[in-house]
Amino acid sequence: MQPLPVEFYARDTTLVAKELLGTLLVHRSPEGITVGRIVETEAYLQGDPACHASRGMTPRNSVMFGPPGHAYVYFTYGMHYCFNVVTASEGVGEAVLIRALEPIEGLELMRKRRGRDRLHELCGGPARLVQAFGITKEHNKKDLTTGPLFIAPSPDPPPDIYITTRIGIKEGADLPLRFYIQGNKFISKK
Repeated sequence: MQPLPVEFYARDTTLVAKELLGTLLVHRSPEGITVGRIVETEAYLQGDPACHASRGMTPRNSVMFGPPGHAYVYFTYGMHYCFNVVTASEGVGEAVLIRALEPIEGLELMRKRRGRDRLHELCGGPARLVQAFGITKEHNKKDLTTGPLFIAPSPDPPPDIYITTRIGIKEGADLPLRFYIQGNKFISKK
């Protein structure tokens, strides 16, 4: 499996969010390899009030303004990390949140990290998938086109996509910027 090229990320964020569906998130960690099919995403646009970059660059969100194809990992609610991919052109603060994965490979390692056995509890939500994949704050700003953490093209045809509003936010919650594979049982919420 080869990583998606930087050109994939250096495009319209909403388009990237849709086209990430079906691709494979891969993490080759010292503990082992984990692979999951991306089944749910959310786009965060610079002018969007829910986007971390909406008020300009800060030390926390500076990676969003950097080159596309990098990881943006941040701590939220004082207890969870979330994993995003930086999109659009350099200087534009945008990213796509990876909300849910369908576990494919490394299931025992995911179960160990999550302390759960049931498949739908491993990666069905942004905090769950980060834990299952061993993604930490150390992955923030890492290049997803070269590293042990990357996204590979989908081996399958493009999926049917359902478009809806985002969840878990207050501002910008009415924007249709959440995308998931229609009928997939591993999405976080309907």
